[in-house]
Amino acid sequence: MNVDGSPITMSGTDHESHPCERGNCEERPRRYELTLLRALATQFPNIDSALAEIARLSAVLTLPKGTVHVISDIHGEHKKLRHVINNASGTLRPLVERLFKDRMDPKEFTEFLTLIFYPAEVTAQLEKKLTDPDALRCFARKTLRHQFELVRVLASNYSLKRATQVFPQEYANLFAEMLHEPSNGRGQEFVDAVVDEMHRRGRALHLIHITGRLIRNLAIYELIIAGDCWDRGPRGDRVVDYLRDQPNVSFIWGNHDVAWLGAGLGHEALIAHVLRVSLRYRRLGQLDEGYSIPLTPLEHLARTVYGDDPAAHFMPKSSGMRSDLIVARMQKAAAIMQFKLEGQMIARNPEWELDHRRLLHHINQAEGTVTVDGVKYALRDNLFPTLDPEHPYELTPQEELCMARLKYSFVNSQTLNEQLRYLVSHGAMYLRRDEHLIFHGCVPCTSEGEFLPMPVDGKLLSGRALFDSLERVIAWAMEQRQQRHLDVLWYLWSGPRSPLFGKDRIATFERDFIADKTPHHETKDPYFNLVDEPWFCEKVLTEFGVNCKQGLIVNGHVPVKIDAAESPLKKSGKAITIDGAFSEAYGDHGYTLVLGPEKTLLAKHHHFESVESAVRDGIDIVPSVSVIREWDRPRRMSDTERGEQFRCDIEMLERLIELYRNNELAQDEWRPKLRS
Repeated sequence: MNVDGSPITMSGTDHESHPCERGNCEERPRRYELTLLRALATQFPNIDSALAEIARLSAVLTLPKGTVHVISDIHGEHKKLRHVINNASGTLRPLVERLFKDRMDPKEFTEFLTLIFYPAEVTAQLEKKLTDPDALRCFARKTLRHQFELVRVLASNYSLKRATQVFPQEYANLFAEMLHEPSNGRGQEFVDAVVDEMHRRGRALHLIHITGRLIRNLAIYELIIAGDCWDRGPRGDRVVDYLRDQPNVSFIWGNHDVAWLGAGLGHEALIAHVLRVSLRYRRLGQLDEGYSIPLTPLEHLARTVYGDDPAAHFMPKSSGMRSDLIVARMQKAAAIMQFKLEGQMIARNPEWELDHRRLLHHINQAEGTVTVDGVKYALRDNLFPTLDPEHPYELTPQEELCMARLKYSFVNSQTLNEQLRYLVSHGAMYLRRDEHLIFHGCVPCTSEGEFLPMPVDGKLLSGRALFDSLERVIAWAMEQRQQRHLDVLWYLWSGPRSPLFGKDRIATFERDFIADKTPHHETKDPYFNLVDEPWFCEKVLTEFGVNCKQGLIVNGHVPVKIDAAESPLKKSGKAITIDGAFSEAYGDHGYTLVLGPEKTLLAKHHHFESVESAVRDGIDIVPSVSVIREWDRPRRMSDTERGEQFRCDIEMLERLIELYRNNELAQDEWRPKLRS
């Protein structure tokens, strides 16, 4: 299956542009097809096994489509993300209420709901409180019976194969038995026997814990993160760690994600950038504790070279163990290195046409001014101890040593490298799900709605071709780490024609050094106004192969002004922005777009106090839910991109059966023959 969800076709080999050197060119596609079918034959070695799989897939196509949850712009808020996933964006609570609220008193129901959301924390508390063996056995029997009932209801929407893939591996057979527990001939003794044996072995609470986690995993068929795991919030590393524990996660990369990817791969300008942002918001735990990246080299540079600098305009936005002054000096030191390194990079990529963003050589320290876009502005900070007016973009020896040590730490951080590989292997520039086109930022365009090209590897590409090409560049950057590909990651972070950014500039220098706010302005790409127009949305949807009448464009990146009553759904009715300011630094709200079989819902989240208060007091984030669209009939697996893949699988199996019947492939008669 291709990245965009379309089936892989085996007949489209490019033999016309690559002529066969010998033999008949028509034989090449057939040889490739036979090679693929021989591989498939190892899994389905005879006609009966292939027929059985065709029948199974045909039945799966009739099942309700899985519920897809789309969350964007998490920005390091790991605790809030965890609760949103645990309560399935508010969709799990109504199901639990429907099944159990009339069968439990209010206190018991709240405790059960809290157990479902936080099984690890609740069972840890119960282990200390439930010391009486009989009380523990009674609690486990009752709780597990309710949990198993919930598992059965959730699993009924899945194929057995899919459900068992979500089961904890060590307990897969046990949970498979639980799916049949209410059947005739099985009484209450069946569950009691399971509980009693686990209780005897001291594992009853452990079974409750993993069953609670299974409920959460079954509640969400697929979780899509539509960009920006890092920055602003406290622990981007914990965001990615938690997502790695989920059973079916897909990423759409955001500009903050590619910035961290570039930093982790050793791009010096992006290293300086992520350090600067981490210092500005004092999010240092993810660096030293999460990624084992010491800030000692940068602190040494700040204490020596910037030791007399008041750095008044670089004060961090919160307090911590290091003094505000030293953190401010560290941030300024990182910023100056960033501007120098970006200037070098822009010079070696003239095709970007960004020379006007190289500002250091326009500084006049004698006058205390800087010229931006031909206009001279007064500097509010004129202390540049490492700036050589003759060579403004060269690092000093102290800066070079500092950057070399920081780069070594970033490149050799095992945790960061593992997370970035996960992000790239599970990620894409865009995804199509159930007539929803999902990407992070925008499709760069003119004010007339014509797609704007961006130079990639010597070619000017726009629209879907641009997205597809950038997806390959990101994969190449991860594996090859060539400078030209790493530079593209920087451009994706903040370049004017980057689909992940969507502004004419990022005015970091101006905000840091110029009091006059005129040059602070960043002009948004016309895309963000044009999505109010139905014709433009239909053009974008068609470009990416989505039904332009039924399709909906979904993107994050630009926070919806919830406090100003801004609607996330655009006037066109064909585009929606789901960046609800998830991070506390942006507003502490957030959205999940829930793509269900019958309707598409938008869940608006609110402030989340803490995991501790949720466990202690049973506090839940109950989102405000609105219906974005409803389908004429409930959608099935056959209506989805996954269904298209299943149909492709069926075609291949039918071809395999044909080869078996024509004796072009030998069957493996691994089953004993039936005797009459």
